[in-house]
Amino acid sequence: MKHTDMPGDGTTANRGRGVLEGAFALLEALRRHGDEAAGVTELAQACGVPKGTAHRLLDQLVAVGAVERRDRRYRVGPQLYRLGLAWEPHPGLRAAARLPLHRLRAVTGASALLVVMREDQALTVSSVPGELEPVVPVPDGVGFRLDTAAGLALRGPRRAGAVLDREDVMDGVCCAAVAVRSPDGRVVAALAGMVRAGRRLGPLADAVAEAGAALGGCLARGLARGGPAVTAAAPFRPVERA
Repeated sequence: MKHTDMPGDGTTANRGRGVLEGAFALLEALRRHGDEAAGVTELAQACGVPKGTAHRLLDQLVAVGAVERRDRRYRVGPQLYRLGLAWEPHPGLRAAARLPLHRLRAVTGASALLVVMREDQALTVSSVPGELEPVVPVPDGVGFRLDTAAGLALRGPRRAGAVLDREDVMDGVCCAAVAVRSPDGRVVAALAGMVRAGRRLGPLADAVAEAGAALGGCLARGLARGGPAVTAAAPFRPVERA
């Protein structure tokens, strides 16, 4: 769908919707650029909006801090970052995951990830870089296919324990993931550890299961709201992918 200066019937509501769609299209294009700043022309082409429209919308986004401009090139701004941090896929989830993710990284060296289900993807909402960072960086906001270990854990493993991926999705990369459940038993996230191929996955599965149990315990005890710390790990049994 192309965005234009004057939407269909010219009503105020449609004009407002058209402006919002154009602004969010530009923000999405900037997100895809990642660390690279982008120029007006390439952003306009990526979004299907006239260059003049893109320039005007970018100026407005700069004014509110959602975009920053340097040398006539644009990138996502600090205000948008702050707004993104306010999004919580489940109450207290990211705060409760902070310590288990860091412990998992410290014990195993793995890239530690917390993912949630969004739009048929496993969306990374918190991560701690590990040994795979130079090869497979996984910043927050990256989506995975649901046939990955994390995606399978999100859909609810058929048996208790960690879902293992032995280079099934990507050569040179192995993964262990467990489902994270809310106090009422719903799967609200998956916690995963990614390592280079060739490592024994049993110890990784142990550590991932312990981190997942700690995170589930944090949610149950309300650690993010000042409850007691959780140190005990629930029993687990690694599950090989079918």
